[in-house]
Amino acid sequence: MNPRKRLSSAGLSTNPASSIRFAIGLVTVSIASVLLAGWFPIQLSIVTVFLFAGPHNWVEARYFLTRLPARWGKLRVYFLTAMFGIWGLAVAFVALPIVTSIMDWSITGWKIGLSLWNSALIVWIVSLLLIRSHQPPRRDWSTAVPIGLVLMSFAWLDPALFNLSLVYLHPLVGFWILDLEITRSQPEWSRAYRYSLLLLPLLLLLLLWQLQNSPTLVLDGPLVNRILRHSGADLLPWISNRLLVATHVFLELLHYGIWLLAIPLVSRKLWMGVDTGMPLARNSLAWRKFIGVAILASSLAVVLLWIAFLLDYSTARDIYFTVAIVHVLAEVPFLLRAI
Repeated sequence: MNPRKRLSSAGLSTNPASSIRFAIGLVTVSIASVLLAGWFPIQLSIVTVFLFAGPHNWVEARYFLTRLPARWGKLRVYFLTAMFGIWGLAVAFVALPIVTSIMDWSITGWKIGLSLWNSALIVWIVSLLLIRSHQPPRRDWSTAVPIGLVLMSFAWLDPALFNLSLVYLHPLVGFWILDLEITRSQPEWSRAYRYSLLLLPLLLLLLLWQLQNSPTLVLDGPLVNRILRHSGADLLPWISNRLLVATHVFLELLHYGIWLLAIPLVSRKLWMGVDTGMPLARNSLAWRKFIGVAILASSLAVVLLWIAFLLDYSTARDIYFTVAIVHVLAEVPFLLRAI
């Protein structure tokens, strides 16, 4: 059968113009984002987190539910390892600053605690890689262990800087997940999408050029201080704090755009009903009810987050970025299963 007819019979797009429109949309959003991030870094950081943080987590959770198989079978060890790591690491991450405060740890004690968390994260990811490498399609990921050991040495050498690198790398995971979803659902869009990604390093260089001589952002209240610290201004004092905030908010804005615009546009299953779009719900009536209640509860959580932002934005932002480690960790096993 003709490849174009096969795609059409599968319900996939066969119109080349649609891939061009998709790429143009990505490029337009990217250029607008980098310009706004350069001009209004603090203001854009506040607005984007307020508007998009909760909804993008809701879409991510719904997407992951569409990718979970109905029965785990031989994948049970993989998914149990994934779930244990997600919730174990998340609880430890939330507990670390609380324990540090209660125990009145010194800076050395805090660094040891953070190094242990970073090491546990690396061990978990390497474990998932090794388990995944023995599942079809099999991969030769034998280099995961030595690479993990090298990363662990960095995690102990400067734990705070290692943790900051995760802040900047996390938004890029969305591009990878989108690429895999395009390959699966809209393969004719892949080439145009990958060519559009070449613009990303150019836009980062544009941001560097735009802000290389810009005045430093002044600490003006606790909220600005939190935003600066989250972008690593205290760890990288030799780099313009305006550039750091702008770079971070630019990447975050693209991350939100991927989850709220691009993936819903590409994925055919995202907006299907619980029965048809989520294989796990087909196991039993109890599972269908549980997933339905979970989706309703997550929708309510988005509304409550908006209310919390309105009541006390600074505190709500701190809590959100602490608890949001769950969705950051959840992306790892789903990404590994897809490749």
